[in-house]
Amino acid sequence: MPSNAGTTRLVIVESPAKAKTISGYLGPGYVVEASFGHVRDLPRNAADVPAKYKGEPWARLGVDVDNGFHALYVVSPDRKQQISKLVKLAKEVDEIFLATDEDREGEAIAWHLVETLKPKVPVKRMVFHEITKPAIQAAVANPREIDRDLVDAQEARRILDRLYGYEVSPVLWKKVMPKLSAGRVQSVATRIVVERERQRMAFRTAEYWDILATLAVAKPGEGPRTFNATLVALNGDRIATGKDFEPTTGRVRAGAGVVHLDEGGARGLAARLADRPFTVTRVEEKPYRRRPYAPFITSTLQQEAARKLRFSSQQTMRTAQRLYENGYITYMRTDSVNLSETAIAAARRQIVELYGERSVPPEPRRYTGKVKNAQEAHEAIRPAGDNFRTPGEVAKELSAEEFKLYELIWRRTIASQMTDAVGSSVSVRIRAVSSAQEEADFGATGKTITDPGFLRAYVESSDDENAEAEDAERRLPTLVKDQPLTADELAAQGHHTQPPSRYTEASLVKALEELGIGRPSTYASIMQTIQDRGYVVKRGQAMIPSFLAFAVIGLMERHYPRLIDYDFTASMENELDEIAGGDHAAVDFLTSFYFGSTNGTGDQAIAHAGGLKKLVTENLSEIDARSVNSIPLFTDDEGREVVVRVGRYGPYLQRALPGAVSGPAPAPASGEGEGEEGGSQGDRAPIPEGLAPDELTPEKVHELFLGGGGERKLGDDPSTGEPIVLKSGRFGPYVASGERKSSLLRSQSPDSLTLEQALQLLRLPRLIGVAPDGAEVVANNGRYGPYVKRGDEFRSLDSEDKMFTVTLDEALALLAAPKTRQRRAAAPPLREMGNDPLTEKPLVIKDGRFGPYVTDGEFNASLRRGQTPEELTLEQASEMLAEKRAKGPAPKKKAAKKAAPAKKTTAAKKTTAAKKTTAAKKTTAKKAAPKKATSTPNE
Repeated sequence: MPSNAGTTRLVIVESPAKAKTISGYLGPGYVVEASFGHVRDLPRNAADVPAKYKGEPWARLGVDVDNGFHALYVVSPDRKQQISKLVKLAKEVDEIFLATDEDREGEAIAWHLVETLKPKVPVKRMVFHEITKPAIQAAVANPREIDRDLVDAQEARRILDRLYGYEVSPVLWKKVMPKLSAGRVQSVATRIVVERERQRMAFRTAEYWDILATLAVAKPGEGPRTFNATLVALNGDRIATGKDFEPTTGRVRAGAGVVHLDEGGARGLAARLADRPFTVTRVEEKPYRRRPYAPFITSTLQQEAARKLRFSSQQTMRTAQRLYENGYITYMRTDSVNLSETAIAAARRQIVELYGERSVPPEPRRYTGKVKNAQEAHEAIRPAGDNFRTPGEVAKELSAEEFKLYELIWRRTIASQMTDAVGSSVSVRIRAVSSAQEEADFGATGKTITDPGFLRAYVESSDDENAEAEDAERRLPTLVKDQPLTADELAAQGHHTQPPSRYTEASLVKALEELGIGRPSTYASIMQTIQDRGYVVKRGQAMIPSFLAFAVIGLMERHYPRLIDYDFTASMENELDEIAGGDHAAVDFLTSFYFGSTNGTGDQAIAHAGGLKKLVTENLSEIDARSVNSIPLFTDDEGREVVVRVGRYGPYLQRALPGAVSGPAPAPASGEGEGEEGGSQGDRAPIPEGLAPDELTPEKVHELFLGGGGERKLGDDPSTGEPIVLKSGRFGPYVASGERKSSLLRSQSPDSLTLEQALQLLRLPRLIGVAPDGAEVVANNGRYGPYVKRGDEFRSLDSEDKMFTVTLDEALALLAAPKTRQRRAAAPPLREMGNDPLTEKPLVIKDGRFGPYVTDGEFNASLRRGQTPEELTLEQASEMLAEKRAKGPAPKKKAAKKAAPAKKTTAAKKTTAAKKTTAAKKTTAKKAAPKKATSTPNE
């Protein structure tokens, strides 16, 4: 699309990939450049605050709360180079088009660009929901102004999250552990996961039985000869199923009015029904119809990608971002299920081509979303363009994961415009009378699909992996009332009730969406944040809360319940939406939330409590650190309370001594939570890493105290008479006797350790003998394994057993041999990523001592938790290295000073003594001073 003659236009987008695609659709006269995301933000730490603001009382927050919540924005250090480039380009063009994303974040980026670049030429806002040539040309031809309501809503959200994070996080530092963080949405998401784990911990399983009958028709007609039916009632009373049991007791719910069969009862009844006639008592047939699913929105895309492709939320959004930026799909952050008329027409044409005219309904399908305040003017996620490209047409252009996600989106979009799946469902009741005259009723259901309709293109998955797919058929024989049947087999089958399933990323996103918490642009980051903070870990797809999360949520539930209330958090989202719509003022909302003024639109419960500021500063001393860091489990058979303590070195079990008085102890003086050293007396046992909270059953706790945790006496030392005790410490299990201690070897297990093995360990280091030069030769176990030593000479042993058997001659021969240290060849990089968009230097990912890292040959950046070498994008790697460059090179170690001349020895000694005295005074002063948290909360 050529520009006006002689006119040069600068188009600014967020990413280089997006810039590359768009530049291909714009002719000469257009310069397309990337901002690399947000160019300004609130200060991340004290170092980011400009000098002239450092003395301001509000500089810590980056928000002047006393003057209309004015935000202090600073250019990110890693964006300064790119900003300089954009400023230079802005001076060389006639117009600027801001082509950032069409949501609040994109609108805010556009506004920040104007505020930062301060251009002297006209600035226009161009928006589009797909990156295709027609869409880009239409956006250039129909620009608009920056929407200040959207900007205000994004700014209010950013300030709200900063106030929440910076005011609540320090409470966690003081009462739980340093460097923790709280957040408006992340804390609520963590609470949801913790509450589910509590339900699992409180769950008590129940056993129940029924009978599965394999029944046969005498004269098979249409359909199978045999089918399965399950016992559903006995003498008119319903047979108990899993839903009839109390989850916390495992007993049948009061008033359920059901028959609870145990194993003996089920097997006895099956025997009494053997060889008895079965008769059909009822047949009900109904038409079956299933409408197609709506096209994808952000949340449903993340859910289905997790179920079908096993993608994390982050992986789904990164892949979708690439597909969007390269023109394959429409914008991927949306809560609208709406399709444009052009998209509907494209889908219907393609359905006719692929599945025939019968698969297209007479009228196009239009969907209405259930999400509050959904932007219906936007579109659902669909293939880009006026003519959809099939997965086969794009297969060679996409990576494996891009292809999988594109195919998923394409199938869902096509299916949304197809005909219903239709068929019939049948329900059958069958009765048999036992030899004891008991009336046993059995039930069976069937489903037949006569026209699969949209199911030919797409079948939605379920979070329950055992659930039957919607396109699955269950065919029954043709049955009529009073028809006789025979039982080929009667099998008693047992079942156990199951605790509620843990959340997956997909089901947690669904829960947040149903509660009205979070928005399409935040779901993936929420999932990642609660994992990065150590509040949640993933085991397969399941999300398991840590005991640290239990402590944090416990504190907030007791002292700040409103801040993690679901309705309150959802109401804040709604008010932000109202600000975006121009219906409310951001300042009124923030004032009510922070100061408690009831004149604005903020939450009245928080307002009446005096606002956030008063809420987190008053009564802080009343929060008992020991109490919030203690998670009660149960009282054991000996009446001892068993709790989990969250200490500074991790969680551990504590069991009160018999007769000890239980209850919270005074908070530690440091106010930083109860560490390994504090607390009441009693047995302790470490909790193995990876053990889920609901796995701490009484049986497992007993095992940890006996086998791998608390003290266990192994016997007495024959030579000293002192007891030998197995203990567990910060660095693992060890044996102790009097003043002697020794860690267990790698090959030894606390569960099977014998007294003889403990005696061997306590004799380490073992004196092997004396060398000819009079030096002692010893064998011992060290950090890098077993070894022999003479003076300063060490040699490794090839097995742990050798420590106890190696002879003096063998040890001397080993020590006399030269050291063999083979230099390993440099390992090849894990992945070559291409050139850095900022520096043009080639980027590679290598495997280092502390894990994988990305490097440009000069600067290195370790991959963050949750990132893998395969998933890391070029843009992410560039941003990580830019942050490293902004901090500057690491300081080099100073060379050791040469010794002073002999004649200055006395003076040197005096100087050294003086320095030591000064240093000692400083150390004493530091110990006396109260500790200050130095970490920065993350909103």
